[in-house]
Amino acid sequence: MKKVQILGTGCAKCQKLTENTQEAAKGLGIDIELVKVTDMVEIMKFGVMSTPGLVVDGKVVASGKLLKPAEITAFLK
Repeated sequence: MKKVQILGTGCAKCQKLTENTQEAAKGLGIDIELVKVTDMVEIMKFGVMSTPGLVVDGKVVASGKLLKPAEITAFLK
């Protein structure tokens, strides 16, 4: 099971990224462990300065932009 973290303070883009990530996982038919990281200190530990951020298995794959489900699918495969 892949561990996916959404980095963000809970803004609308962060919430939409969470929805898109769940949609991408559902489309692939896989289960993911989805964790929301809202603490700015924790977010900065990833080196992310602009949110939302997407982390898959400990690796930052995107930051500062809202990815579409199709884009997220590539990171979950």
